[in-house]
Amino acid sequence: MSVNIKTAEEIEKMRVAGHLAGEVLQMIRPYVEAGMTTGELDRICHEYIVNTQKAIPAPLNYHGFPKSICTSVNHQVCHGIPGDRVLKNGDILNIDITVIKDAYHGDTSKMFMIGKPSIKAARVARIARECMVLGIEQVKPGTHLGDIGYAIQQHAESQHCSVVRDYCGHGIGRGFHEEPKVLHYGKRGDGLQLEAGMTFTIEPMINTGRHHVKTLPDNWTVVTKDRSLSAQWEHTILVTEDGYEVLTQCPGDEI
Repeated sequence: MSVNIKTAEEIEKMRVAGHLAGEVLQMIRPYVEAGMTTGELDRICHEYIVNTQKAIPAPLNYHGFPKSICTSVNHQVCHGIPGDRVLKNGDILNIDITVIKDAYHGDTSKMFMIGKPSIKAARVARIARECMVLGIEQVKPGTHLGDIGYAIQQHAESQHCSVVRDYCGHGIGRGFHEEPKVLHYGKRGDGLQLEAGMTFTIEPMINTGRHHVKTLPDNWTVVTKDRSLSAQWEHTILVTEDGYEVLTQCPGDEI
């Protein structure tokens, strides 16, 4: 496994790209409401990334993906294609943003509540965020990737939720997906040992039901097999000399 340790210059470029990705999620927040289509959210984000940020939406045409963002609603786990779907009261929505600026990527996602979600929907969104934060808090030089996965898995399962096994976090930099793979389940002490200068995403997908998923005929949208609700949060993380830096966190936002 060849993991790219970023230079100070590369890290600064990743800070810029990460900030821009987080900024898109801040920008789109007022538009996420009942009656809005996921396709319209995509259009607004695309225009903001291209025209205001002077950046590139990384998902567009990535291995044929047809849109600039991913929108995953309710039992959709990830990679939902924006389109004609109209958001309605009670929906939960993950918006996943990746931008490229000066050849470097920033990747982040968060959950949005449409109107008043059910107790179960609000709960899984909260637990998924807690899982991400617990994973991030493990990051420092000397920690193993398995420590991140263990913390996430233990919390999810203690709350009677499951962790999706089929998708994971990933290294990121000039490449959208680099080494290492960051599993959201595992054992303490397993896997690669972290070093300062590594950059990767932590993005647990948490289900209220079983962890099994399937891909729809569009070849992109991933859903829970049992149609249980799913939630995901994501940040791009830098391993620093004594801990971590959240590259996609914007002022005023919690981790």
